[in-house]
Amino acid sequence: MQSPFAFLANSIINHPKTVAAVVIGVILVMMFFASGVEMKTGTETYTDITTPSGSLIYHYENTYKSDSVILMFEGDAVYMPETLDYIRDLSNDIENEYQVVSVSSIINLVDIYNGGVIPGSEVEIKSIVSKNKELIPGASTTGEMTLMSVVVQPGLSDSAATAALNNIRSVVAAHSPPPGISVTVTGSAAFADEMKSSMGSSTGMLIGLAMLLMVVAMAFLFGHVRYRFLPVLIVMMGVIVSFGMMGATGTGLTMMVMAAFPVMIGIGIDYAIQFQTRFDEEVRKGSIDDAVYTTVTQSGSAVAIAMVATSLGFVALATAPFPMVVDFGVICVVGVLSCYLCALVIVPTFGKLMHYRPLDPKPHKNGNGNKISMMERYDILLGKVAGWIANHPVGVLLLVGCVAMIGIPLDDKIVINTEEEAMVPPTMPAMVSMDKLGSAMGSTSTIPLVVRGDDIFEPDTLEWMYAFTEYEKQKHSEITGATSIASILASMNGGVLPQDRGEIAALLKLVPEGTMSRYTAGQMEAVVEFSTEALDLNSMKALLDEMREDLAWYENDPGTTGVFTGSLALFGDMIDGIKESKSDMNLLGFGLIFAFLLLIYRKATAITPIIPIIMIVGWNAVIMYVLGLEYNILTATLGAMTIGVASEYTILIMERYDEERERGLSCHDAIQTSIQKIGTAITISGLTTVFGFSALTLSEFPIMANFGLVTVITVAFSLVGAIMVMPAVLALVSQIQDWLAARKSAKAF
Repeated sequence: MQSPFAFLANSIINHPKTVAAVVIGVILVMMFFASGVEMKTGTETYTDITTPSGSLIYHYENTYKSDSVILMFEGDAVYMPETLDYIRDLSNDIENEYQVVSVSSIINLVDIYNGGVIPGSEVEIKSIVSKNKELIPGASTTGEMTLMSVVVQPGLSDSAATAALNNIRSVVAAHSPPPGISVTVTGSAAFADEMKSSMGSSTGMLIGLAMLLMVVAMAFLFGHVRYRFLPVLIVMMGVIVSFGMMGATGTGLTMMVMAAFPVMIGIGIDYAIQFQTRFDEEVRKGSIDDAVYTTVTQSGSAVAIAMVATSLGFVALATAPFPMVVDFGVICVVGVLSCYLCALVIVPTFGKLMHYRPLDPKPHKNGNGNKISMMERYDILLGKVAGWIANHPVGVLLLVGCVAMIGIPLDDKIVINTEEEAMVPPTMPAMVSMDKLGSAMGSTSTIPLVVRGDDIFEPDTLEWMYAFTEYEKQKHSEITGATSIASILASMNGGVLPQDRGEIAALLKLVPEGTMSRYTAGQMEAVVEFSTEALDLNSMKALLDEMREDLAWYENDPGTTGVFTGSLALFGDMIDGIKESKSDMNLLGFGLIFAFLLLIYRKATAITPIIPIIMIVGWNAVIMYVLGLEYNILTATLGAMTIGVASEYTILIMERYDEERERGLSCHDAIQTSIQKIGTAITISGLTTVFGFSALTLSEFPIMANFGLVTVITVAFSLVGAIMVMPAVLALVSQIQDWLAARKSAKAF
């Protein structure tokens, strides 16, 4: 029975046009599915919403925060009568829009405390606001800003939520504000919408730029073969197939998934270069049919082993506590497999159909006057370096191993940064408006406490909420205020919380619907919003941890529970998640690859390709610490990605080394030959991969740019580890095997 590789090789040799037609058909189908890929943002991309903490964060975001669109009115005359007339007209029109639940603004205060009549002077309006500003979030007594909260129907699909947001924007555009007044549509809904738009344009730019840089790299580095740009075309096909698989499975495009495409492009170009280099090498020795068969059967199986090992490195990301990281791993696996299959099939099929002829090498004279090509000179140099390393393996491994060992303690000292401001462009208009909104409402520095009970409007429950917030404000100087339905009722009652259920019910009728929906959800749930000073995330996390301890210690009202949640809890807990998961993912990646190689080779030397990778992981920690780089949700995948990328190079070298040993070469000669034969292809693919990854460094998203820089360094280290460290490992392993064999032979006598 033929192996799959032999079957494919014979199919290409005998029916190349049929194989080409099948490839084109698959690409067209994948292009159709790719059109269905949609952007994906929101809480569910950061945390698993099926867990208790994740579901609470998701509930909070959707109930109290995410469904609100905020209109921010700014100017020197926000509280002038004509401005309030404008706000009333705008409010009435927005309230009539489909899917709008309620609208809350300063007009609600006018309706409650002035009989619905807009006062005739700015002084009167400011007086009403200053006495009752807690009823309207963000109400300012300076008269320079006021807000309108538009609550949209919860649970809308992404397309419906975007349509509702665009309807609100259309209403705003149709009304002309008074002179000196500006209106900004902001809030988390607007932020998410602009994030999707920016991510979409950024993804297209990054992929296009990565391809362009690879074309440049191929022009300079791959000129010794005919059709030097074929690998770029193959990678484009691989990306199309990957997008098609995303569309077919309904996988959304997140920030992490966006980063996966330059990764798969970098790895995919390596597969294409490896196959085309081997095909070119074999054509020079024999017929095209022989080249097709040898390339598919020999390189196909060798690269397949490397491809599976690379995929296993990404499979380790499935254990990450963040859905975005899991998606990143899945898409990387899909992309790696797609690029491998495209390269395996397209290179020999293209060569067969085009009657491939190798280029004549460009001669250069060596010291003896003989003419050799530039690539041959580089091959000879690699062989000499590999030979020297093979003669001094212990010294080389001790040197690089010491550097790697330094990285182990340094890894824990690298700063972890999960702040949202570090993930998005600081100049993005939605980010700028969110910062302004945070200044008015404290939304960017708010710690919410979700309170649940049998009846949150019971006097004892309200008293517990009010007392606990006062206790926290007195204990923690960082807390600047706390707003809840209890504090609102106290403000409406002269600063004293009402104790009679009838008084409470009467006051609740006066609270605007938008304010009620911001701080309560039915009769059994409420939220307390603790506003704080501007603190960095680590300080906020420390404060949150202390507040959680306070809540556990503070005596609860019977039947009442409270849990801190919200974005700060989410991003703060992500720090712990990264600390706990990054080492586990690395160990799992190493374990999976070693188990796979042990299964394939059935001998202890299967660990050989992993040793250089361990060194590289240590080097990464050293360079990140020295350069002051940070771990974030993207760079937390660095270890697993390093394992996946570097294993590609080391396994290919070991495969070629074993092939040369089977031909009867000695260890030293096999190392030199394998590095000479495959080192050039690895160098070209490694440098081309660096070009591809460097596209990430130009991203407008800081988190992506940082990830790009780190991965460029990692790929460079992987190249060095494969060419410089792998020969030393192979030589040392061979020496140990020879010593064990000699010892066993001596015992036999």
